Amino acid sequence: MKKFWQLWLTAILATFLLSACGTDNAKKDDTPKTTQNDVAKEAFPLTLTDAVGNEITFDKAPETIVSMTPSNTEILFALGLNEEIIGVNDYDDYPAEALEKEKIGGMEFNVEKIVAMNPDVVFAHESGLSIGSEGLQQIRDAGITVFVVKNATNFDETYSTIETIGQATNKVAEAEKIISDMKAKVAEIIAKTDKVKAKNMKRVFIETSDAPEIYAPGKNTFMQEILEMISAENVVTEEGWVMISPEEIVNQNPDVILVMYSYVPDIVESVKNRAGFADITAVKEDAVVQVDENKTSRTGPRLAEGLEEVAKAIYPEVFGE
Repeated sequence: MKKFWQLWLTAILATFLLSACGTDNAKKDDTPKTTQNDVAKEAFPLTLTDAVGNEITFDKAPETIVSMTPSNTEILFALGLNEEIIGVNDYDDYPAEALEKEKIGGMEFNVEKIVAMNPDVVFAHESGLSIGSEGLQQIRDAGITVFVVKNATNFDETYSTIETIGQATNKVAEAEKIISDMKAKVAEIIAKTDKVKAKNMKRVFIETSDAPEIYAPGKNTFMQEILEMISAENVVTEEGWVMISPEEIVNQNPDVILVMYSYVPDIVESVKNRAGFADITAVKEDAVVQVDENKTSRTGPRLAEGLEEVAKAIYPEVFGE
């Protein structure tokens, strides 16, 4: 796994109490005061390597930021950068403040608009390079810093992403707090689901699109990692994302069906009413559950909440639900 540079620079200021002469022999406190600006000066200039191998040097913490993907945006807001964010992706919907920001387009973003904004940095994303690499180069050619954030494929890479963005924006302590809170929540969830005995491990089918083209995550996917973390078995054993027929889902007879999309109204009832699905254990036991696709797919601060939502959907009894 490709690692970003770690920021090891710690500002250590020595403080002294100087004696002052006076009739009451009182001592004057001349301890130097450390401000946020002082810390920023200590931390910069800072060079970080982005997801495409470019070494990006930040002379100071950016004061104006454009975020090109929802996961970047969630991280930036969680770091407390509301005022610095001046542009976001059309699909950014969390937190609510993101809806108030200027929109720069979706996967096909508006280069001219971003250049006109003239931000200190554009946080792009590795997942959008197949469509947007040419546009990103045009932004670079306009003299604007572009930092391509890695497409995290597991929790560890998500932590690294948050850490790196925290370094670039002089929000190191805030990033560490986010990561610490996420790790604590993940550990709590794993501890609860570890109690599941092997014989009680549930078999799960996860679908990310509706019939007739039903797609599901298999091995070497983020959702596979999540299922393994909470002691659940994926009924899909193929590599990557695969299209699966309703007949094969019936044959696999999962204990739980998770629906990870919301573009179909009443999708849970729709799944239950598919031909042949009445005989599936998940349908018989009312274990067809829709989960928040954003929490479970956006590699940002809410990912631990997504893990918890999946765990509760599969093992509600473990969580007292």
